[in-house]
Formats: sequence, C-alpha cells, structure tokens
Amino acid sequence: MRKVLLAFGLLVSWCLGGALHAAVPPTSNQADIAKAEDYLNGVTTLKARFMQVAPDGSTVEGTVYMSRPGRMRLEYDPPSPILVVANGTFLIYHDKQLEQTNYLDLDDTPAGILLQPQVKLNGDDLKVLRVSHQPGILDITVTKRNDSSDGKLTLVFTERPFELRQWQVVDKQGQLTTVSLFDAETGVKLDRSLFKFKDPKYGTMGYSLDNNN
Repeated sequence: MRKVLLAFGLLVSWCLGGALHAAVPPTSNQADIAKAEDYLNGVTTLKARFMQVAPDGSTVEGTVYMSRPGRMRLEYDPPSPILVVANGTFLIYHDKQLEQTNYLDLDDTPAGILLQPQVKLNGDDLKVLRVSHQPGILDITVTKRNDSSDGKLTLVFTERPFELRQWQVVDKQGQLTTVSLFDAETGVKLDRSLFKFKDPKYGTMGYSLDNNN
C-alpha cells in the first residue's frame, strides 16, 4: 500500500525573496500545530522512496533514509549525480559528476527542522505563519522566528490518516520545489554507515563529527 509519510523539499537553501507576513496562530490553530508536532516527533527512523519536482517541472526520484535526531541520507536515482547526507552536524551535498562537496550547518537548512531531537514548529526557533484547511488537507507554513526574511516552508498533511505528504520550499526568486515520499517504512533498523560520507578529498566524515558513534 502506497503510504506517504514525510517529505523533504529543497534541502540546501532557506532563501526567499520578498517580505513574509508574520502572524501569531489563533488559539483555534494550536491543536493542529500540536498534532503535527506529535506526528513528526513520533517518527524516529524511516526508509522511503521520494520524488522531487523542480521549479521547471522536471522530476527526479530516489531513496531517503532518516534516523532522528540529526541523521539522513538521500540517494538520487541515476542519472542524477547528487548525494545528500546529514551526519548530525552538517548537511553534506555531494555532486559525483563535478566532484564537488558542500558542507552546510544542519541547523541552517530546512532538513534540520525535522531532524531536531524535539520538533517545535511554533517555539524559540520557529514561528507559524499560517495554518489553513482544505478538504482533507492541513497546511502549516513556518519561518525562522528571528529572521522571517530568511525563508519559509509549508508542510502539507493529509488528515485521514494524518500524514505529512509534502514539503514545499520557495527560493529567493520565488520558485517552488516540492518533494513527496512514498512506499515508506518507519521504525526500521538502519545501518549507521548510511550516515557516513567518504569525502574524496578529505576522508570520511563520520556519523557525527563530535562523537565516536
């Protein structure tokens, strides 16, 4: 049975041009936010297929592995040369074809939100801009609390069953990237080697840079 549980949008950028209108969620929305947080915090490990839709409409598929907190791996299907690994400290973006690797602070990426030890959509670091309902669908849009111009993303949930189906990120040119997951398995045992990255230039970046796991 095809089951979409989680989605990761544009993982390597938070940028968004133009103003974002800050809003404090009314009391009636607090239950929706709490339900979304409980759902996200209930996912510890995950393996799934994903499909990413780029702003030009092109699509690419692959496999994602996640182990909260802090660890994730996205393997894009050929011919895409991209590999993305979150090792607890960095989000590592590797282009095999160009032999280029970028290291981003995990906390500065949208992926860092879902990989936090405790996801809090409306807390010290994030604030909810909008909660909206469509038939069978719940949308929650969030941004960074201290710098709303730094980006926004929208989490799209189905309500029956309650699942996060899409993660949408808009870049500073106003272009939208959407990623959805399917055929997901949660609570699976994942090999820790999935979250290690062997940099051709600098050796192996381990499960975490600051521990020996």
